This record gives sequence, C-alpha cells and structure tokens, in this order.
Amino acid sequence: MAGSSFSEENKSVWGRLYTIRHDDETLNADTWFTVQPCRRFHYFGKQIIITQPSSTFWVYLLGVLTSVLGGYFVLQDHGQISRLMWGVSLLLWGIGALIAGTSYQAFGYQLKCANRKHVAWTSWWEVIYLIFQQVSISFMLIAVAHSCLGDKGQNLAVTAGVALSAMYFVVVAIGAFKPVKLLITFELMVHFCTPVILFFIGLNAWRYWQLSNDLDLALLGVWFGLIVTMWAFNKYQSLGLTEKLWNKGTWFSENDVLHVALIVWVVYIALIVQPLIRDTGTYS
Repeated sequence: MAGSSFSEENKSVWGRLYTIRHDDETLNADTWFTVQPCRRFHYFGKQIIITQPSSTFWVYLLGVLTSVLGGYFVLQDHGQISRLMWGVSLLLWGIGALIAGTSYQAFGYQLKCANRKHVAWTSWWEVIYLIFQQVSISFMLIAVAHSCLGDKGQNLAVTAGVALSAMYFVVVAIGAFKPVKLLITFELMVHFCTPVILFFIGLNAWRYWQLSNDLDLALLGVWFGLIVTMWAFNKYQSLGLTEKLWNKGTWFSENDVLHVALIVWVVYIALIVQPLIRDTGTYS
C-alpha cells in the first residue's frame, strides 16, 4: 500500500521533488535512527518522531528570536523605510528558519522517510525556506540602501533586489518541478546571496572610511559576522566533526554551528545595530 502511494505521488508535478534520493543510499526507515538522534513521543494514540531534538531546539530558537526582532523593527519603524525593510527581512529570515527546522530537523522522518520507498533528499518545506532566505537578503539590500545611499542608489537597490529574487525563484522552480538537485541546494542559495554581502562590505567600508560613523562600523560587524559564520559551518563540515562526535555519542552538527552562530549574530543586530538604523538624511 505504501509503495502504491509513493508511485501515485511521484506521478504528480508536486511529487517529482521527492524522486531525488537521499545522498546516503543506505538510509531507510531503520537506519534513519542510527545516523542521528531521534526521540519518539506518543500523543492521542499516535507516534511522533522528532529528529535531532537538540538541533531542533537551536534552529527553532533562531527562528523565534529573528522573527521577534523583525516584528520589533516593523512595529518600531518610526516612519523609517530602512527600519521597515529590516523588519521584513528579519521576519522572512526567522520564518524561513522555522520552516527549515521543521524539515531538516524536527519532522524530517515524517516528511522524507515515513511511508516512502526511498528516503527523499529534500521536501517542499526546504524549497520554501530557500526562497524565503534569498528574498530576505533582497529586502536587506533595500534596507541598507535606504540607510546608506541617496535616491538613485535606493531605486537601483529595489530594482536589483526584485530582479535577483525573481531570477532565483525561476531557478528554484525549475529545480523543484523538473527536478534538478543542483538548483535547489543550500550552497547555490548562498552563491546568489554572496554578491550582495560583498556589496555591503564594500559600501560600508567605503562610507566608514569617509564618514567614520557608528552605523557603518556596526553594519560591517553584521557582514563579517555572516562570513565568519559560513566559514565555521564549512570548516566544521569539511572536518567531519558531526560524524566523529556522533560516534562518541554526542550530537552537534554543522547545522548547529550555523544556527548557534546566527543566534549570536541576531543578538548583535538587536543590541548594536537596531538602535542605529534610520534613513539617509535623518542622522542626528
């Protein structure tokens, strides 16, 4: 019965995504519980399996904190477009983290393994997360432009942000519906965002050289914080520390490194950057 359901699902345009098999060909409903920590809970006669409980905590904490900060920016925008755009960006980032954690961690077994002939590599939750994450960066581009550039630069930022997000949406749609694994990877999403981050560094470094103001110095901390975070994530992954620690009974993955570092990053934005954000021409 499960095999029949799987076959019917894959005939639909939405089901094609699940035909991408997991990288680990040995992974199945039995081995799922050996390669990562899982906990079983029973509610109302139904069993719920939580994958990577500690990792779920970190990513959900990141999602909640980022969403709360985004909401604060929106509610306390003081009529400033830059603050409003920061708020939208962080809300998208936070909600995206909650969506990602649901599939990558918490309910990964139910979404990608249970009742499937083969373990799926990804899910629609993860595809939506990728889109939210990239669009978040586009809103951040617009936010920074309204704090650091004149009218012409702001208009260009809006155009660039919309164009970049539209391009990425098309790429992801092709990757999900065709499907093409390469087009829906976390790494490709990072490649789409990286030029924007490099632009931020150049802009704020140049402005700080010229103006020596607190806002540009604080924003440089934001961008370098992201770079250090990604470096730590990639380094941890390349050293295979997740597997080495798990073999000793301890679970702390490269995703945990990413999420814990981003929690520190969000706190930095809340305490250091948030009080300084305002539109160009309104500095005291």
